[in-house]
Amino acid sequence: MKPITSLILAAGKGTRMKSKLPKVLHKVGGKPMVERVLNTVKELGTERNVVIVGFGGEAVREYLGDTAEFVTQAEQNGTGHAVKQAKPLLGSYEGTILLLCGDTPLVTKESLESLVQEHEATGAAATVLTAHLDNPTGYGRIIRDEASGKVLRIVEQKDGSPEELAVQEINTGMYAFDSQKLWPCLEELSDDNAQGELYITDVVSILVNKGERVSASMLAHMEESLGVNSRAQLAEAERILRERTNRHWMDQGVTIIDPANTYIGTDVTIGSDTVIYPGTILEGKTVIGEACEIGPHTRFTNVIVGDGNYIHFTYAHDCEVKNNTDIGPYVHLRPNTVIGDRVHIGNFVEVKNSNVGEGTKFPHLSYIGDSDVGSGVNIGCGTITVNYDGKLKHRTIIEDDAFVGCNSNLVAPVTIGKGSYVGAGSTITKPVPPKSLAVGRARQIVKENWVTEDTFKKKSK
Repeated sequence: MKPITSLILAAGKGTRMKSKLPKVLHKVGGKPMVERVLNTVKELGTERNVVIVGFGGEAVREYLGDTAEFVTQAEQNGTGHAVKQAKPLLGSYEGTILLLCGDTPLVTKESLESLVQEHEATGAAATVLTAHLDNPTGYGRIIRDEASGKVLRIVEQKDGSPEELAVQEINTGMYAFDSQKLWPCLEELSDDNAQGELYITDVVSILVNKGERVSASMLAHMEESLGVNSRAQLAEAERILRERTNRHWMDQGVTIIDPANTYIGTDVTIGSDTVIYPGTILEGKTVIGEACEIGPHTRFTNVIVGDGNYIHFTYAHDCEVKNNTDIGPYVHLRPNTVIGDRVHIGNFVEVKNSNVGEGTKFPHLSYIGDSDVGSGVNIGCGTITVNYDGKLKHRTIIEDDAFVGCNSNLVAPVTIGKGSYVGAGSTITKPVPPKSLAVGRARQIVKENWVTEDTFKKKSK
């Protein structure tokens, strides 16, 4: 295979998006569209990757960083004009230039491989990636020679005759070019058309007139050609990618109860025999083990989850849950938290920047922050680790087998010793030695016969 350099068009404003954000930075499946295209071509083993930027170019450059080279199209005068801007950078390059659009996030590596293979097998100067549409309105049409079937030209919607517009094979806007045959054709482009722009599509007819071969490779799945130009098309791309991703995991042995209401990012990994309930969102680098039950209405972002866990109605991010835990409902697991094996975390519990040992229980209504909690610990309802003094965060240490009674405040820095007890309603400010009882509350006062008929009369007045 000849060396390949990708050239990605990302200069358009996308006026129909009605956004201050450059169109190609709008996300599909949790990633900007241009990043998805760039990642796909890198899977092919491209030698170089060049992104042509224009509107919002600095934002695109900043986001992609050193993952690509950049060329600026200061004036948007058509796709042919955009490609010409790359000549100073790639004019001496010898190989295949893979020209793609930064707003086509659904194209797959397999389809681009087929495009490149067709290009090389036929020795073509250019090869067009095409698709068949029942309703091709708005797309450029592939015009072939009736006898040989060879590609003759591409006609844009606004320039086509009724006969040409009846053709249902459309141009996806993705091509493979012989680099050294591309650049001379760009100098011959004319803006004598309905848009008054330089079309890259006109390179096809220029090559044909030179006696060069132009080939075509048709997509097996036309949805890969979807270009995103509006919020409605963005939502459609999201739906297609979601269906593709969910179908993949179901094929791998994952049960998804309601695929239409389950959102799984493309970088997520899920083990077999896991069940995903409706309303679940799995994002980022999340990893789910085997035989888990996740959801309903659970959101994970960059969460590592082991095997055999039951987690529902939970929001977790940048944390880890090990094996055979039971979490939820209404739990928030915050960054740098590690939940050990066989832990039970009940309703309305928040855990942040903490390590929780095996078999520990937080049944309900607790905040555990900046803490190291041992194994076999029981945290009573309403317990708070008071970790912030107004300037600094401090850690709480709760050793193995400790029991903390309901409605207790553990004022950090403080240590609750192994096997010790904290009485309900206590505020603990000093270390509790192992196997001790700590009670930190005011002595109860009882005034007998305090309530009389006069007491209620005074209250009513």
